[in-house]
Order: sequence, then C-alpha cells, then structure tokens
Amino acid sequence: MTSTLADDLAVALVLAAEADLIAIDRYRSQDLDVQLKPDRSQVTDADRRVEKIIREHLADARPDDAVLGEEFGTEGAGSRRWIVDPIDGTSNFVRGVPIWGALISLVIDGVPEVGVVSAPALGKRWWAATGHGAWLQEAGREPRRLRVSGIGELAEASFSYNSLKHWDQYGRLDQLVDLGRTVERTRAFGDLWSYMLLAEGAIDIAAEFDVKPWDIAALVPIVREAGGRVTDVDGTENALDTLSIVATNGLLHDAVLGRLARS
Repeated sequence: MTSTLADDLAVALVLAAEADLIAIDRYRSQDLDVQLKPDRSQVTDADRRVEKIIREHLADARPDDAVLGEEFGTEGAGSRRWIVDPIDGTSNFVRGVPIWGALISLVIDGVPEVGVVSAPALGKRWWAATGHGAWLQEAGREPRRLRVSGIGELAEASFSYNSLKHWDQYGRLDQLVDLGRTVERTRAFGDLWSYMLLAEGAIDIAAEFDVKPWDIAALVPIVREAGGRVTDVDGTENALDTLSIVATNGLLHDAVLGRLARS
C-alpha cells in the first residue's frame, strides 16, 4: 500500500517523540560521552543513540526507503530518502544551552516534503508536510498553525545570521554586514531556532553558511508551508547539497539575495 504524506508525517512525529526521550535523558548528564569527529565537530553518545533508534524504526516502518543521517551516513537508495540530524546543535547540547533538537525529514525526488523539528529542552515541536500546513506544538497547549510575517521592507525586518566566522570563511562577510546595516534588527539565535522563529512570524530572515543536507532538509517544508521561501545564497531551490541556506518570509527574499550576492 502506497503511503500518503500524512502517513509519512505520522511516522516522523513518532520518530521525534522517540528522539526526545533519549536526548532529554542525556541532556546535562554528568557522564555524557563527548568526542571530536574528523571535521572537529562534536558528537555525543546521545547523537548516536538517537540516530540508531530512528534507523531501526524506519527499517520497520519504511523498509524500502533510503536513509541519510549525520552520524552513520547513507543506507539504501531510491526516490524516497529520510534525512536525519539526531541532535542539531550538539555544541549547545553539550554546554547546557537549550537550543537543540532532532531534525527529521522525508525527501522525495529531491524535494523535502515532510519536516519535523523537535526541541524538548524548549518544550516545542514544529512540523509540516506539503499541502498540510506548518504547525507548532508547545508543552501543555494545542497545536497551532504557523504563518510567516507580513514585513515587506528590509528596513523593518529582523534577521538571524548565525556564525560570523562562517560568513567570513565563505567570502560573504561584507555582504552580511551590508544586509545587517539595512535591516532593523540583527541577532544570532542559532541553529534550528532561527528558522522556526521565522516560520512563527517572529523574525523575517534567517541565513547561514557551512550547512549539510541534514541541517536543512527538515526546515524547508516547515518554512514553505508557513508561507516562506527557502533557497541557497544564489537563489537555488531545493539545494540540499549546497553550503548555504537563506530563508525569508517570501516578501523579502529577492531583496535579501540581492544584498548577499557577490559584488
């Protein structure tokens, strides 16, 4: 029997609940095992446990689908691929900063169609599937549908940019500063939270460099279903293998890309 996107979203939400139970149990644990990967990024026993349980669940629930995870790479092939970041914001997780969570997505024929972002330390879970809207569940509250802001002028916009170091590394620091001078407000909320605040309408622009497919895929359906737009810094849609992401409320997107373009 062919699954619908609603069915796939239900699977992703179950995976997120399982991920939350494992990760929150290890959060701020005195015996948390932290190691450095070859790229010098951190990985913990929680990252590995979460991804392992997600892969095991998908092997039962969606045995014909491929899986790409940050910690254990690619398994399987085909037009349907689950992309998983077991803990986005591992550095925050290690240091006790509550901005971290599981990113779970289903990509079909290269297009992110289902996305779940679950941040148990914040008491929040966001989700979307194409055609089904974007939603936020906060602890003790009913889910509410999300909508991006209606800000149409850069001079009135709020922008979250993440790491200055990476903007400099990829040769776009001058463009970042230019955009920062143009908008009303700049902050670096960081990691998954920037994009979820965008989907909620709390900020208007989020962008960063040095990203991987598992950093991006789950964010895309949520922002799009909330009415926003997501590309890379050069304006390419569904660019999961790129090194950059630019997300806006849609109204500001072309203006933002223009400010971030190379001279």
